[in-house]
Amino acid sequence: TPKAGCAGDRGFQKNFPNTLAAHLSDIAATKAIEIWFQDEARIGQKNGIVRLWARKGTRPRQPADQRYQSAYLFGAICPARGIGAALMMPKANTFAMQAHLDEISLHIAPGAHAALLMDRAGWHTTGKLKVPKNITIILLPSRSPELNPVENIWQYLRQNWLSNRVFPTYDAILDAGCQAWNRLIAQPETITSIGMRKWAHIV
Repeated sequence: TPKAGCAGDRGFQKNFPNTLAAHLSDIAATKAIEIWFQDEARIGQKNGIVRLWARKGTRPRQPADQRYQSAYLFGAICPARGIGAALMMPKANTFAMQAHLDEISLHIAPGAHAALLMDRAGWHTTGKLKVPKNITIILLPSRSPELNPVENIWQYLRQNWLSNRVFPTYDAILDAGCQAWNRLIAQPETITSIGMRKWAHIV
């Protein structure tokens, strides 16, 4: 139930230092630990609509597209450093997740180790993933999107650059996703502002 989920969320937040220690106590003795969050979002022709400014008394038109081509933006952020790592992929599956893990690994500070927090999607939990040596995955509680600030990153991208648009081709979808992410990456203070969580810290 939603009520039980909220209790689980609070428990995860309260116990996060212990969870982190259980996963990384040996590594933390010799390496700096970074907190990262990961998620993926579908971007497609059947796109979302958000509110827009218009003159009082008018009814502005908003574009709508009923076609179904789409792609997935795999994104991860390290709020403390104000950075991120992303890939546009045709599907959300194990192959795409492996590629994203490898990409995240390249953005972790030299000599550091990342605690990567993410939900329990099937392609996140499969034993077929080869997790890079500088990453440890920590799974968030089930049905708890509010614990993952990348959900808020998606909202920010849609409100600013991805909604109220028609994508004529698949390549246009890829371009839009890449451009939106690159604009975000150019604003490290926005990543930090959206992504920081008081409970997600290293003791």
